[in-house]
Amino acid sequence: MHKLNRSNRDKLQQFVTITGASEKVAYQALKASDWNLEGAFDVFYSQPQVKTVTDSRHLEELYNRYKGKLNHLTSFFFFFHLFCTQLVAFFFSGNVVEFLEIHGHATEYVVKLRIFYDMISQFLLRRLTFNGVLVNPYADMIMVDGITLLCNDLQVDPQDIVMLVVSWHMKAATMCEFSKQEFIGGLQALGIDSLDKFHERIPYMRSELKDEQKFREIYNFAFSWAKEKGQKSLALDTAIGMWQLLFAEKQWALVDHWCQFLQAKHNKAISRDTWAQLLEFARTVDPELSNYDAEGAWPYLIDEFVEYLNENGISQSQ
Repeated sequence: MHKLNRSNRDKLQQFVTITGASEKVAYQALKASDWNLEGAFDVFYSQPQVKTVTDSRHLEELYNRYKGKLNHLTSFFFFFHLFCTQLVAFFFSGNVVEFLEIHGHATEYVVKLRIFYDMISQFLLRRLTFNGVLVNPYADMIMVDGITLLCNDLQVDPQDIVMLVVSWHMKAATMCEFSKQEFIGGLQALGIDSLDKFHERIPYMRSELKDEQKFREIYNFAFSWAKEKGQKSLALDTAIGMWQLLFAEKQWALVDHWCQFLQAKHNKAISRDTWAQLLEFARTVDPELSNYDAEGAWPYLIDEFVEYLNENGISQSQ
């Protein structure tokens, strides 16, 4: 091994610990990046031939630790079914039926209530049972409770942006959900098969946000990840929360004004086109709007935002 000063030796050891690479590979990556640790991570992980071997048994253990932790939804279905049963029993009681008969509505109300109860009962029982046994319909998924446990194990706030990067690596289809394939596939790609390795990769995943291309990919991924299933647009409140999270990292000076504008003037869901174009606007148009082109092909919402800034004396382009 080449003679290294103490600072570079520390970087090499840190690189080996985080990536699991050999000292030779670590040295080559660090040298190629002029001994910049974050740059060396980019060099290492951008090479598809460089893979850290993972233990499938350990991956399965990690998955089993977090899967099927969503008990609240199943409990809600169960107790709501009991509530409906009790409600029907109450309305079918002698005193209530007698009261309805006096007012001439007994048959009408009882029939409607029975139809409602049958519909709810069939739906809930389909969700709650398999061969007559109460089950968790999300038993094979890692849901909110499992992800919260994962964050506790990693000592990371669930609202930390690094969890968005984790979801991006796992190619997660939906916020706060990981399928088995997403979870294990993502960890394999990252070379993670233990909590210690997961914790060690957090600094690298956080550093990926500083890479312009990766930030763009994570930003675009966030739209589909955060929107409700079956919806084409992103709910406004969710979009605002995601923008505040993402642009806190990139420090776009106009993000607060943009969010205030949307709440005051738009108050509608956000389209994919607006979501994508806003990043381009934030990257290319300076906060003073001095290089803003009114004839450019911006979505109408961004044009209205510029007008809003000018009308309120927020920009300095007037």
